[in-house]
Amino acid sequence: MKTPKPKKKREGAAPVPRTQYAALPWRVANGRTEIMLVTSRDTKRWVIPKGWPMKGRKPHIVAAIEAVQEAGLVGKIEKTKLGDFGYEKRLKSGTTVDCRVEVFSLRVQRQRKQWPEKSQRATRWFECAISADLVEEPELRDLILGFCGAAGQN
Repeated sequence: MKTPKPKKKREGAAPVPRTQYAALPWRVANGRTEIMLVTSRDTKRWVIPKGWPMKGRKPHIVAAIEAVQEAGLVGKIEKTKLGDFGYEKRLKSGTTVDCRVEVFSLRVQRQRKQWPEKSQRATRWFECAISADLVEEPELRDLILGFCGAAGQN
């Protein structure tokens, strides 16, 4: 998949953030909501599966595809976004672009034995509060805590 070029600054304005789509993978285990996090390929930070828009695909479908590619996750994706968060993405060139990530709830039914990025990432289930502590982006942390609070867990 090609990485989009950063948008040029408009005169006197901040750069327009690039849009990405993500899945917030969750399950209920032993009566508690858990969130699956994956490591990023380069920095090995804990993140959620996300990616760039795909021509002809709706945002929630892109989020579901990314969950399969990055973590082997199959489940029920919601069509309505749960929320969004911002972060700064470092491109292969070394430059950074501001991104706004739209997040869709994914109730995980199973994890495949094999998936495209299995050798490049680690995956792990965490209790809600722990997953929120492990992600670096404050808005993603708040989104996870809000989701888990709505599910009756924190």
